[in-house]
Amino acid sequence: MFRGIYHGKQCHAADIPAVIARAWAAGVDRIIVTGGSLKESREVLEIAETDGRLFCTVGVHPTRCGEFEESGDPEGHFQALLALAKEGIAKGKVFPGGVTHSFTGTAEDRDKLLSFEDTSENLDVLQGIPAERMMIETDSPYCDIKNTHAGIKFVKSVWPSKKKEKYEPDSTVKGRNEPCLVRQVLEVVAGCKGISDIEGLSKTLYHNTCRFFFPQDLDASADAQLESGAAIQNS
Repeated sequence: MFRGIYHGKQCHAADIPAVIARAWAAGVDRIIVTGGSLKESREVLEIAETDGRLFCTVGVHPTRCGEFEESGDPEGHFQALLALAKEGIAKGKVFPGGVTHSFTGTAEDRDKLLSFEDTSENLDVLQGIPAERMMIETDSPYCDIKNTHAGIKFVKSVWPSKKKEKYEPDSTVKGRNEPCLVRQVLEVVAGCKGISDIEGLSKTLYHNTCRFFFPQDLDASADAQLESGAAIQNS
């Protein structure tokens, strides 16, 4: 969608620079661009190399597994991945933690996940997740917060938007999520958990993100954001 293509149809010119510029203007400090296939992983690496604040992941989205199965034995892929993990462990480059992405499980599932020391229902589940164990994302270009969603009542920040057919570079596209809108996710989390200090919550979540993805920058970057160093409590 950030290339202007929707359901195989070109609706407007690619606007990745405009999307990224809006993110920086909104206070986003870093962006992780994800690859869901081998082709996409190569593309996002190229994007990440254009700005020191952009980073990328390499992976396989569950809906894209068939692309790998068609070109080889799944067990062979697993063994290659296992060998890579062992090499990473030997070099000290494998992180012990993990991210439970786009979680839609029950409160019981949540509690089981939170018990791993090393690693209108959705909102109820969210309330029980400690701020110090949480990270937020947009999952853009998908998963925008719609007017029909339970959390919309907490959203205060809005951006001008246009339909894709009437695209304007200075506006977001209706129905397309993008990094600047992470502020809306923050507002939903704060509202759901009854936290009035939204900026303090933002710093805590930023610290969590750096602790997981950028541990080498934790002291220099995340701690600079967390001047108070205090965990956010419900107020």
